[in-house]
Amino acid sequence: MQATTPDATGNRTDATKEQPFSEGRVTIVVVGGGSAGWLTAALLAADHQADPRINITLIESASVPTIGVGEGTWPSMRATLARIGISETEFIQSCDASFKQGSVFRNWRSTAPQDCYYHPFTPPVAANELNMAEHWFRHHQQVEFAAAVSSQPAIIAAGLAPKRITTPEYAFLQNYGYHLDAGKFVALLSNHAKRLGVKHLVDDVVAVQSHPDGRIAGLQTAQHGALTGDLFVDCSGLSSLLLGQHYQTPLLSVQHSLLNDSALAVQVPYENDHAPIASATLATAQAQGWVWDIGLPTRRGVGFVHHSGHTDEEQAHRTLAQYLHLSEQELNARYQPRLIRFTPGYRKQFWRHNCVAVGMAAGFIEPLEASALVMVELSATFISEQLPRSLAQLAIVSERFNQTFSYRWQQIVEFLKLHYVLSTRDDSDYWLAQRAEASIPASLQQKLTMWQHLVPSRYDLPMAEELFPAASYQYILYGMRHLPVSERPNKANSRANQAFAEVQQQIQQLRAGLVPNRELLHQIKTHGLQKI
Repeated sequence: MQATTPDATGNRTDATKEQPFSEGRVTIVVVGGGSAGWLTAALLAADHQADPRINITLIESASVPTIGVGEGTWPSMRATLARIGISETEFIQSCDASFKQGSVFRNWRSTAPQDCYYHPFTPPVAANELNMAEHWFRHHQQVEFAAAVSSQPAIIAAGLAPKRITTPEYAFLQNYGYHLDAGKFVALLSNHAKRLGVKHLVDDVVAVQSHPDGRIAGLQTAQHGALTGDLFVDCSGLSSLLLGQHYQTPLLSVQHSLLNDSALAVQVPYENDHAPIASATLATAQAQGWVWDIGLPTRRGVGFVHHSGHTDEEQAHRTLAQYLHLSEQELNARYQPRLIRFTPGYRKQFWRHNCVAVGMAAGFIEPLEASALVMVELSATFISEQLPRSLAQLAIVSERFNQTFSYRWQQIVEFLKLHYVLSTRDDSDYWLAQRAEASIPASLQQKLTMWQHLVPSRYDLPMAEELFPAASYQYILYGMRHLPVSERPNKANSRANQAFAEVQQQIQQLRAGLVPNRELLHQIKTHGLQKI
């Protein structure tokens, strides 16, 4: 693609003469398909389908494949799917989806076989009344933090679903997101967005036409000529055609904090059709990285995340083969793993003039804690709810967006780094490098200093809408057994004791009333869920 000011011939087109946002009309052009492009287009179309002044076109190249490994979501996806008008039954049936109730971390503290802790999606019991961590400390030798304050780890360990077949769509007994087939998810979103009125063009962008003030006037395409618009959403993936290539907005690398820049991914079948489906993402630490393991109804998605400076491609294949209990020859012959390289980081700005980047065009950091799709959801929601209708509004919205998402990307880096710095593994240079003091963000250093005597709380996280609330920090901090150096004086609290007892009662009730994941997914495939 040529990134030019005006068109490829050097002549300004008629597009530059059009008045932007004329009479409140907004023509939106989404560049790129994939999960980011189609989810953004669908949400914009659903929110504004009653307004004939809003027109949305998505253009994608037939020659650019999607990465297709973003298979984990947060609970927020339930509200997003409902918002755009997709039923949960249709989603689960169409996307080979399963339930995700959190993450299970194995061997992150140490190499001991029994080393395991949970980051569930359900917040601690009585969280609106008490900071339960303060009351758990005196029990820490008897029970793990997550198991004491939440019934969800027990449900995950038992492989049970988070709801019943009689539970209405998107409602729950245990909070949950999804695991899904990324390719099938894109197909569902694409068909749904087009039903909502999104125009779809399959073509290549060959040049960018600009207004004199730097705003994008239009895109020159190979087959459809000039495509004009008021707002351009760059969902072109790692290539970042508009924000990265046209505007030359630099990518701020965070590899000094988070080393990993490679993933070796593979899809493998179950041993049989009745094998249990994991109720959480399994994240298993290795000597030179970690392995994700995601269970769908028909297959598992598995990948080894690592740093190319500590692991070469041959070693990566060997590690993945060992995890899957296969020989390297069998792994490569039967499943043909795919190596994905990336630079961990995010753009210095995400919204320039009338161009905003969403998804990998804005940034990408390793898949630990599955933040990729939720950042798409948050970005698309922000754009839709703050959609500018004038140039004056455009300047304000873009500034707000940049401030908000700079903070969010910084928090992702900080939260993911927390998983590494608390490890006591010393079986390789990789783990020593991951927790080197110079690699720890200053904001995390400050929090760790405070948490030597205090528990993570709202005072550590000042934003009204935090990506990771204090409870998430507690699940990681105390799951990794990073306890305060001295406990705060704590009197016996009858409400805390009652809350701990409630967790155990809830576990018994849920175990009696919930079925395994595979069983519920089969029921949904056969009968569907109740509508709300």
